[in-house]
Amino acid sequence: MTRNAFKIVAMLTLGACCVPLKSCKEDQKTIKPLVIEFKKEGELVLKKVNDSIIKRLDIEIADDDYQTQTGLMYRDQMDQDQGMLFVFPEADYHSFYMKNTKIALDIIYIDADKKIVSFQKNAQPFKETSLPSIVPAKYVLEINAGLSDQWLLEVGDKVEYQRVD
Repeated sequence: MTRNAFKIVAMLTLGACCVPLKSCKEDQKTIKPLVIEFKKEGELVLKKVNDSIIKRLDIEIADDDYQTQTGLMYRDQMDQDQGMLFVFPEADYHSFYMKNTKIALDIIYIDADKKIVSFQKNAQPFKETSLPSIVPAKYVLEINAGLSDQWLLEVGDKVEYQRVD
């Protein structure tokens, strides 16, 4: 190979290497943040023992493995009149944690008779500490942190809910 031919091959090789780098940089895509919107699936009423209404909430219902494992993860916010109700097949000792959860929450454990049996209040975002029920629960309601105190919720208060289409 002559010296000129070698220079031409070298320049073409170098040029071929540079073109994809320039092209890749120009084709970069913007990654959009994950936004999960609230989807109303039911309505829930919190009641005192004497049946006086404390609060009405729109709820999402988590009742399969995927939904109960992800819950409110990755959400940026939740309105004051919204919550997520977890429905389990049977009453049992359940434990939650705040992995990938950006919102501080009150976690309310509810028995099979739909009576509040325990609380985990002010669960902090991203903490992976176990937040268990102290007695068996069939339902768990998650609301914004501080609301259970604001609404004066107590063990023995009741919930009623219905699905909406």
